[in-house]
Amino acid sequence: MDYVDKIFTPQLKKLHSGKVRESFRVDENTRMIVVSDRISSFDYVLNNLIPHKGAVLNGIAAYWFGKTRHIIENHFIRMIDPNISLVKEAKPLRIEMIVRGYLTGSLGRDYEKGKRIVSGVTLPDNLEKNQQFSNPLLTPTTKEEHDREISPAQIVKEGWASSKIYHQMEEASLALFAEGTRTLAAQGIILVDTKYEFGLINGKLVLIDEIHTPDSSRFWDLKAYQENPANVDAIDKEYVRQWLLRHKDGDRMPDHLPSEVIEEVSRRYLQIYEKITGEKLIMVNGSVKERIYRNLVDENIIRDGSIIVIMGSQADREHCLKILSGLKNYGVYSGLRVVSAHKNGERIPEIASEYNQALEPVVVVAVAGRSNGLGGALAANLAVPVINCPPFQDKLDFLLNINSSLLMPSHTPALTLVDTGLAAMAALRCLNLPRLKEIFCTEIGLQKAKLASADDEINQGV
Repeated sequence: MDYVDKIFTPQLKKLHSGKVRESFRVDENTRMIVVSDRISSFDYVLNNLIPHKGAVLNGIAAYWFGKTRHIIENHFIRMIDPNISLVKEAKPLRIEMIVRGYLTGSLGRDYEKGKRIVSGVTLPDNLEKNQQFSNPLLTPTTKEEHDREISPAQIVKEGWASSKIYHQMEEASLALFAEGTRTLAAQGIILVDTKYEFGLINGKLVLIDEIHTPDSSRFWDLKAYQENPANVDAIDKEYVRQWLLRHKDGDRMPDHLPSEVIEEVSRRYLQIYEKITGEKLIMVNGSVKERIYRNLVDENIIRDGSIIVIMGSQADREHCLKILSGLKNYGVYSGLRVVSAHKNGERIPEIASEYNQALEPVVVVAVAGRSNGLGGALAANLAVPVINCPPFQDKLDFLLNINSSLLMPSHTPALTLVDTGLAAMAALRCLNLPRLKEIFCTEIGLQKAKLASADDEINQGV
């Protein structure tokens, strides 16, 4: 089965890679969020992917963003793929607003050990496991390398948010929790606790990240809670946390989940999606990577192919620009990089790992003369076509150094073209895109017609 993990395209700048989400710049006002199938717990990412998890999170968040705009505006624009949404660019406030309706989870475990104060809130004695609070508690934490509890007064004092903005966050969090509680109760679900994140757009507070998903919230079945409050089974990520706690070795948690646990986690995520949205998740057959590629192209987020010209030195820039000029009328993405095989060749495997996993077809043109180690080093690491186009200064330079581009070591299939225009044409053909093949067939036909016309003209004149 296909999963969504990390994705890459040279056409979009990656802004952030989190535990579950990948964030890319689309333009100065728009960000693309890819929700992967990774799963995290206790502040680390497990070495498993959960089928359909990313699509569940993305779909549920989109559902709630649409239902809660009357409470507070959010950054959501639209979904463009089951795992991908476009959002407005916002300045995040590095505080998680955690709202708790019941004594459970980490707070419940700490309470059993005697803890009574959390984020400036004092809890009464004699509470029972999973007991509902008389009113929901707001217990903020910071978003740092290691999150920490923080009181409202500390938030303002430490400069995380102004007093005015914090009160807006507090009011919105409690209103969102109340809305979620009412909506889910009608579907037989208890919203146990959750977290909200906020940001600023032009100074205005907006809701960001996700809302009421199995990753950000805890859910219980209402009927099950009424029958056995102390032992109710969660229908969210708590199932994973509890499995990890039962199977830890001393203080060390497992980093893998067995196949039967993965299947059950996926089932629970799909179940809560259906319960919340009232619809079954649409399962899409075929390659997930191909689906994402097509959707991004159809949405004009990326072009259907990329040609990257990598030069060994900035002294070769003019030569590279000639290659790029041969690409400009064909609607592909083109980019420039500078990497020296001899001076910082350690970067080549890093570049290769990105281009080898690119969503779209990629071709690399290597520009290096004299002892051309660049083309060979790239071809030895890349699973995409590599074309050498060395920048010779004159015929003597050509005669002395052409063999360094022509004679490649074994398993380094780099092609060589000296003319910049031909290198551009070859790179375009290597992309093997259907729309480009139509263009080339037309160009070939025109060239043949032109030659035939010239032949007819000169033949008649003899």
